[in-house]
Amino acid sequence: MQYTDMEHSASWIQTLSFSFLLIASIHLFHALIISPKLTLNHQHVRVKKLPPLPLRFNSDGNFKILQVADMHFGNGMGTRCRDVLDNEFDYCSDLNTTQFLEKMIQLERPDFVVFTGDNIFGTSATDAAESLFRAFAPVINSRIPWAAVLGNHDQESTMNREELMSFISLMDYSLSQTFPTAKYAYGAGNQDCHPHIDGFGNYNLRVRGAPGSEYANCTVLNLYFLDSGDRAVVHGIKTYGWIKESQLRWLHGISKEFQEQNQDSGSKTSEFSNSAPALTFFHIPIPEMKQGPIKGIIGQYREHVACSFVNSRVLKTLVSLGDVKAVFIGHDHTNDFCGNLEGIWFCYGGGFGYHGYGAAGWPRRARVILAELGKGDKSWNVVERIKTWKRLDDVKLSKIDEQILWQK
Repeated sequence: MQYTDMEHSASWIQTLSFSFLLIASIHLFHALIISPKLTLNHQHVRVKKLPPLPLRFNSDGNFKILQVADMHFGNGMGTRCRDVLDNEFDYCSDLNTTQFLEKMIQLERPDFVVFTGDNIFGTSATDAAESLFRAFAPVINSRIPWAAVLGNHDQESTMNREELMSFISLMDYSLSQTFPTAKYAYGAGNQDCHPHIDGFGNYNLRVRGAPGSEYANCTVLNLYFLDSGDRAVVHGIKTYGWIKESQLRWLHGISKEFQEQNQDSGSKTSEFSNSAPALTFFHIPIPEMKQGPIKGIIGQYREHVACSFVNSRVLKTLVSLGDVKAVFIGHDHTNDFCGNLEGIWFCYGGGFGYHGYGAAGWPRRARVILAELGKGDKSWNVVERIKTWKRLDDVKLSKIDEQILWQK
């Protein structure tokens, strides 16, 4: 069924109204509970600023994503850097992380920014809300749409994981969501007000074709976001979190809907393109990355993969979906490689933040993902190629390890 402009407008009017109510609540919560030093003031309550929607490819046929992994933001200028050269230490703080993000936005001019967890370093952040504002300030100031998932350290400050995702979802230009679309999270006939799904920050975003093209109103790229948790105790043994069965069931439902609608109608008259690849983002790597074998590694494999010993068969699920072409993770700061597992690329972002651990003399880095449309006779077609590279925070913002992840 065609998703009309009128339906789209109505949907976002409802979202905007809901956002107004939620942002009022979150500011009250922040003023009264999280930061007692703040006074209750009606001027703090305002409507969230939304980016132009829907997300879509540019008129040049490209859609560029900047991945920021492991900022580990603390309290700003007073938060010292870790694992930098001795001559850098006295002048290094969270502000170096901020400057790196500003430089990346200015150089690459991304259409979308994804933060893949450990956005703040909870034990160093005395006020989670304040640290989040500072950490995400460069992308908010740029007015670029962005989204985030949580890592295993974000909740160690003054907010739990649900509060963190609620707060992040209400920040300006954020497309993050605390809960997924309820349609795919409920059991049959279940009308509860909260989805039956583990974690906070499981959601999907759709990217439409280029303006003026035959696919301008079609989804040509899907973006999946999953909460990989933080820490757990299983049979008395401590381990990292993992993606649960309920999350995989939701993901399967979303992917299945896309593919069924593609089969039921022609791609140009459907909301979905019949060739819509998907990218997935979460924080903690899956056990298969540790077990291997990983093929075609491009980049550096400098440390052991830190993951849960619980294998919830994420890889098997992703392979069975058929649309996921690449997964982007964080967590292991000195790994920055892409490696192939059963036809799907798993790519580390590399450590971005200066308060997170790293290696002295080994520059912090960011990953860029570029999806390119194919060129038809008269206009842009569906996605033809997805490639990636990294940028180092050195004098030249060096570009390294460019590779093609998928080609139609």
